[in-house]
Amino acid sequence: MHSNQTKILILNGPNLNLLGSREPIIYGSHSLEQIKRLCETRATELNVEIDFIQTNHEGEMLEHIHDGGARFQGIVLNPAAYSHTSVALLDAVLAVDVPVVEVHLSNIHKREEYRKKSFVSFGAAGVIFGFGATGYILALDGLVAKIGANKMVE
Repeated sequence: MHSNQTKILILNGPNLNLLGSREPIIYGSHSLEQIKRLCETRATELNVEIDFIQTNHEGEMLEHIHDGGARFQGIVLNPAAYSHTSVALLDAVLAVDVPVVEVHLSNIHKREEYRKKSFVSFGAAGVIFGFGATGYILALDGLVAKIGANKMVE
């Protein structure tokens, strides 16, 4: 890896390890491993490096975001259910000096009322939802474009 190669963290929250078998009508039929492979392919095409992580633990997500702010140029974050409950995740997103793109597989605005509000969205550079696994690719594309635009401004 070249030292100046763009590095992006893709961080996935609780229950996403069950994708593919968990409510496929809502979340699609892709497993998290399949989504990881899609992201790796797109990252290669974009000439960026990714770390792809999943955890069911809020504190671990916070640690990864904190670490991500120092080690990566951007973060793709699927906070899953923590979107709607965690001010701590919002605070972590606000604390790091890298753009964060929030991703949701489902269209959160077509779901239960409590899912329509995301604390994390307030701190995100952008939000992509409702496109299933393709949302991750859209998030990578948007994040790489944003990072590139920021480099041009510096």
